[in-house]
Amino acid sequence: MKRLFFLFLLVPVLGMGQTKNVLNVTRVFAKPDKVLEFEKALAAHVQKYHKGDWAWRVFDIQTGPDANGYMIAEGPTTWDAFDGRGNLGTEHNNDWNKNVAIYTVDRGGAGYVQFVDSLSTVQLTDYSDKIVISHVFPKPGMIKGVIELQTKMKKVWQAGNESVAVYQAVTSGAPEFLSVTRLKNGLKEMADGYRKPMPERYNMAHGAGAWDMYLADFAKCVDNRWSELLSFRADLSTK
Repeated sequence: MKRLFFLFLLVPVLGMGQTKNVLNVTRVFAKPDKVLEFEKALAAHVQKYHKGDWAWRVFDIQTGPDANGYMIAEGPTTWDAFDGRGNLGTEHNNDWNKNVAIYTVDRGGAGYVQFVDSLSTVQLTDYSDKIVISHVFPKPGMIKGVIELQTKMKKVWQAGNESVAVYQAVTSGAPEFLSVTRLKNGLKEMADGYRKPMPERYNMAHGAGAWDMYLADFAKCVDNRWSELLSFRADLSTK
């Protein structure tokens, strides 16, 4: 089973109180010949059991190693709420296991991510239908260095009017930061010429030669990085 990657986290823990900034993210994969049945059962399950703090936003994973899968983001809510949630109940569990999971393959995973407001250029719930998730895995002992890299990149995103939500994985596998670029204007934001090349924009924000320094620090702090394109499925999500 591939390492699970999630939409979205990192915020200072102290003083967080009851801020609703935590997501439970799950990835599932339908049997190739049961996609229609899976989506029909999933939509019915979501509308019956996932409202309010437990609302689901469901995405098609369109590229990357998890292409053709589904990402389910539950929340946002608080750690307290997750802690007090308890068992979801026999009716809920039976519906998932007997009506939805029967159409899935044995692949996927689940975990928690926490929104990092200080590194983001957009509010947590200011969503878009198309997103690009960049998964960044720090080398051992280099989490602080990755945070510094993200802090510098935030200035570039702001200058380019990019909507980026940053998350940090929590107790969900290897240390990971996720930068979720919300394509407010759709896929045309990815076209050549829509924005200036990143090296030029980075040097404009931080001074001549800054991009080369960024690449050197990136190589020192980051173990690996990969990205993927996802599309929101309103028909499968909480109404």
